[in-house]
Amino acid sequence: MPYKLGDRTLSLDRAFTHNGIQYPSGWLRLSTAQDRAELGIVWVADPPTWDQRFYWGYDQDGQLIPKDHGDLVRLWIANTRDTANKLLIQTDWMVVRQADNGTVMNPDWKMWRESVRLASNEKVLYIGTTNDTDELAAYITSSQYSTWPNDPDTPAADAPADGVESAGDGGTDTLIIDGGTTSGAIL
Repeated sequence: MPYKLGDRTLSLDRAFTHNGIQYPSGWLRLSTAQDRAELGIVWVADPPTWDQRFYWGYDQDGQLIPKDHGDLVRLWIANTRDTANKLLIQTDWMVVRQADNGTVMNPDWKMWRESVRLASNEKVLYIGTTNDTDELAAYITSSQYSTWPNDPDTPAADAPADGVESAGDGGTDTLIIDGGTTSGAIL
């Protein structure tokens, strides 16, 4: 939040005038706390923030005002199902192709689709069992909620993305550019 001088807001890198004295643009940045205090310049803290997905703001006592829990449960259940559908729709063509011409769908993709449906059902069930907005917000903002199964084409986290294992000899991968051509080499 900004510095204030009386009811005026002062920007860090802008010149300002006070009591007939002009202060240069870098003065606030270069001044000491004592210099600013002598002029009556104070720092105004940012107002508290809140997650607007779950709360309306703060009341006069500084307590968060939660949105209606029932409405939020319905909203997040719908959002969760929508996310699952968006994940599944990308592979619906595989299911249609199998039904249409008998081309067998890869079992890994079938398992993944089922794991997405199960994850969605678990998330929906958990959302429905929350007792209040605070509990719902804690779950929705957790990694437990935001993590979905990886599709079969996603490389394992510990596998190299290019499928090439390191020789482990301490060498480094080097890209050599010579004469307008490129080649990869381990040096």
